[in-house]
Amino acid sequence: MFTGLIQAIGTIKKNNFGVVVNGCKPFSPLKLGDSISVDGVCLTVSELMKDSFFANISEETLKRTNLAEKAQKNGFVNLEPALRLSDRLGGHIVSGHIDGLGEVVSIENLKNSWTLRVSWDDLNFCRYMCDKASISLNGISLTIAEIYVDGCEFSLAVIPHTWSNTCLKFLTIGEKVNLEVDLMAKYAEKLLKVNNNDSISRQTPVINSQWLNEQGWN
Repeated sequence: MFTGLIQAIGTIKKNNFGVVVNGCKPFSPLKLGDSISVDGVCLTVSELMKDSFFANISEETLKRTNLAEKAQKNGFVNLEPALRLSDRLGGHIVSGHIDGLGEVVSIENLKNSWTLRVSWDDLNFCRYMCDKASISLNGISLTIAEIYVDGCEFSLAVIPHTWSNTCLKFLTIGEKVNLEVDLMAKYAEKLLKVNNNDSISRQTPVINSQWLNEQGWN
């Protein structure tokens, strides 16, 4: 698990059946098996190098994220080590499992911030969008400022600190970005889908005084 608070900007390049990620010095030392968020994608440290690591990468990850494209050109990536139980949760809970790609529609430099407008490639995720909800974009915990077209497009307000200390400053219009919706939205949807026709609801006992007595709570 991660928080979406970026700790370093690194680079990624292709290496045989995986990738090499550079720029991990700010949160070194790493250990084999560590989980690192690379542009929002949870990768496992398979081999240690100086201030960098090698990670295997699956076909599913290559298909669903922008890492393949970035690795071809030694592109910049946002880096964050896994959350420890003693850490503050300053952003929101980010799993590192990308839902899909988005595309940068516009970038506007305002007086006190930047505004990004992004559209989903896969419209199945539009339903999870709502004003002021959290979303992970390239691993960064951001707040949705406004939604359009039933959530298929949305805008994000970015403060100068976040802009300067992440790869957002390198974004271009038309670029693909990794998106992960808030886990809470998925859990809420799953619970709301449970109904009388659901095998789970039929099998789940109603907790009342009779049930408690049957289980020995009397």
